[in-house]
This record gives sequence, structure tokens and C-alpha cells, in this order.
Amino acid sequence: MLDFDLSQFLPYQLAVVSERVSREFAAIYRARYGISRAEWRVLAHLSQAKAVSVRDISEQAELDKPKVSRAATRLEKAGYVTKKANETDKRLVSLALTDKGVALMEDMAPLARAYEAKVLDRLGTDAPTFLAAVQKLTQDNGA
Repeated sequence: MLDFDLSQFLPYQLAVVSERVSREFAAIYRARYGISRAEWRVLAHLSQAKAVSVRDISEQAELDKPKVSRAATRLEKAGYVTKKANETDKRLVSLALTDKGVALMEDMAPLARAYEAKVLDRLGTDAPTFLAAVQKLTQDNGA
């Protein structure tokens, strides 16, 4: 038997925590708005900028490009997102929220903040330390 305890391995623990938190929040917005995790991530990223490329969202949201493209297509069909091809390179697609998409994000933002508060409440007095550690890990480029 190896001297290795997967349950104590930090990358594994982070993956499990991330999946659980993401799944819990996904249940909330899926029930209320009928959108998927990938669609939520696309909407959330678009709410931070005027227009964003599929490639940029893919990199920032840690989602593969096909998943972002499929989510964007579903969001476009629902009227939440517009797609615009780059004039010089038609393969590059820029996404932006429509007025309907902005309204959806304005409605969803309080739910997101409430869910975040619920998760942080579980951590109690450890929440500030945890948030600082997460900030370090998300800013670290792995070097």
C-alpha cells in the first residue's frame, strides 16, 4: 500500500470542494432560470465586460472552448447573448449580453451573493483566512 492518502491531498480536496459548491449553487439557478453551469459561467463573465471572446471566457472560466461555444449558442437562442464574428477572422467570435441578459444577471446577482454568504457562514471565523488563501491560489500562476 502506498504512503499516500488521497483524502488529505490538497488538489483533490480543492476539486471536491469546488465541485460540491458549484453543484449546490447550480441547483439554485437551474431550478429558477433553467441554465447550466457553463451557461452561468458565460453569463457571469459577460457581466464583467462589454464584449468577450469565446477564447477569453474559456481561459478565465476554466472551460473548454466547445463547452463555451455550446453554452453561448443556447444563451443566444434564449435571447441572453449576442454573437458577433470578428471582421478580419470569422473564426473569432465576440459575445455580449443583451438587455435581457443584463436583466437576468441583475436578478441572479443577489442569489449568487446570498449563496456565497451561506457558504462563508459555514466557515465561521475561518472565512477571512480561507478567502485570503483562495485569493493567493487564484493569483498564483503555478510558478
